Amino acid sequence: MKLQPGQSAALLERKHLSKGALIKTLKALFGKVTDKRSSRNKVIELADALMAGFAMFSLKMPSMLSLDELRQHPERSMNLKSLFEIGTIPSDTSMREILDSADPKELRECFSKIFAELQRGKALEQYTYLDGAYLIAIDGTGYFSSDTVHCDCCLEKHHKNGSTTYHHQMLAAVLIHPDNKIVIPLFPEPIVKQDGSQKNDCERNACKRMIERIREDHDHLKIIITEDGLSSNAPHICDLKAQRMSFILGAKPGDHKHLFEEFQLAVSSQREVLTRDADGTVHIFRWVNGLPLNEKNQDIVVNFLDYEECHSNGKSKHFSWVTDIEITKENVKEIMRGGRARWKIENETFNTLKNQGYQFEHNFGHGYKNLSTVLATLMMLAFLTDQSVLLTCKFVQDALAKTKRMKELFREIRELFDRFHFRNWLELYSAIAYGMTSSYTLNVPIANTT
Repeated sequence: MKLQPGQSAALLERKHLSKGALIKTLKALFGKVTDKRSSRNKVIELADALMAGFAMFSLKMPSMLSLDELRQHPERSMNLKSLFEIGTIPSDTSMREILDSADPKELRECFSKIFAELQRGKALEQYTYLDGAYLIAIDGTGYFSSDTVHCDCCLEKHHKNGSTTYHHQMLAAVLIHPDNKIVIPLFPEPIVKQDGSQKNDCERNACKRMIERIREDHDHLKIIITEDGLSSNAPHICDLKAQRMSFILGAKPGDHKHLFEEFQLAVSSQREVLTRDADGTVHIFRWVNGLPLNEKNQDIVVNFLDYEECHSNGKSKHFSWVTDIEITKENVKEIMRGGRARWKIENETFNTLKNQGYQFEHNFGHGYKNLSTVLATLMMLAFLTDQSVLLTCKFVQDALAKTKRMKELFREIRELFDRFHFRNWLELYSAIAYGMTSSYTLNVPIANTT
């Protein structure tokens, strides 16, 4: 790889976190996923089908048909085979059939492995928060709904008129920091009908499975979970404590009448801090440590933080949280920022997946068993890889600085990917960041691109 003037070999550090290295890691892990097909049906390897699905989301293709059209042109599919290490590219029909039988739970190691690589490269040190802990936001979202198309794993909503809506939901967990726009997704937990069950799964059960799995994968990690007001209930707080996880959970007056009443009564023990910004914004913090969560659960003691943000134009915002972290004058602002950072799972995760080319709400294929969940998991895996290289790779950062917006960067990647042959990902990112100059003999135009 030729470096541009002024660049140093230091930019080539963390080779194990480059896009190419991460793809090699994923390809090896895809090869470990159990292939349940009979031997006579294994014309295309499951690992190739999984990588083809990953490539579709990595390249922000609008449909499986787009991938199939690329497959049918040998010259145009050169990068698909070499940069994504795909032996045989499956057709859209074959890919749906192959992936439908795969178990999405077996993709879990892909997420934990990339997380471990980020730790190894010290890329996650900048995410430590509040006494060296990692802040993880958890929230659920839907990604499929239909009145007709459904599979055995679909959740069902029965309406009064006799009709049924079939849908899929997913619980996501992302590593966040109030000062960093880049989020690091962990393995998502599907909210689907469990094997042999006739009842719908629910977000609470999925969350219990998720935090158990997070602790299994990251046994020694110091974790603070942040969630919305629906999560500040006694069973969930007990589950978090059982998994040795701290928490900053939203709390609303309608859900915690007793808690708010106790807070108002605790006048003598209330603490208050008032600060004012240069623009006139006033921040008011009030808190009480050691309040019972509710009347029925007097033994579950929480620390309560009430925060109000008053702007000079007369508008204000009001938030409340419960936490197991002792609130002090020194840490009250950081606890507030940690609670408000929960929105990053909405803004930097779900909104990105829906609006930046991942086509999160598009039905790429539903299948009869696992296809929809496998594709959603591969999409989240592509998102993890994108976030990882954006966090660690100077070439990707420079390419984004050149294009200004992520959506434009993805568009440039697709155009160059389709028109030129690259030997590795750094060459592709460099072409975007620094231009395709005469020093780049690596770019060979592909014929018949129309």
